[in-house]
Amino acid sequence: MTLTIGQTASNFELFNQHGEKVSLASFKGEKNVVVLFYPFAFSGICTGELCALRDDLSAFQNESVQLLAISCDSMFSQRAFANHEGYTFPLLSDFWPHGAVSKSYGVFDEERGRANRGTFVIDKAGIVRWQVINGGGDARNVADYKAAIAAL
Repeated sequence: MTLTIGQTASNFELFNQHGEKVSLASFKGEKNVVVLFYPFAFSGICTGELCALRDDLSAFQNESVQLLAISCDSMFSQRAFANHEGYTFPLLSDFWPHGAVSKSYGVFDEERGRANRGTFVIDKAGIVRWQVINGGGDARNVADYKAAIAAL
């Protein structure tokens, strides 16, 4: 089932690239959250998308917004990816149970065992205010989520 605009976002608790638990609920009432699912660490389009966020991070992670990037890669792959590319935002591992959070957001690709490119902008109350879901080979437009964040 895919989440839709106006619904309460599914809560989750996943490990980041440093082995620390991060939950969506911990930001409720404090920050808007951009939840960004991506297929694989170190793949071409994913690296390009995350580097674009890294290079303009203050638009996506600041006093009112938190960026959470999620893939089904292991925590160890996430750490290597973050270190290699200089990502300072959380890369969360939806590795086990495999793709459970991706499934709850409706972006899991059962055939390939990975998340599709889904982005959800969630307000401080935990409500999905904007979303886009692209296939594996279709890059997202960063300007679109900037506009969605500005509209909050």
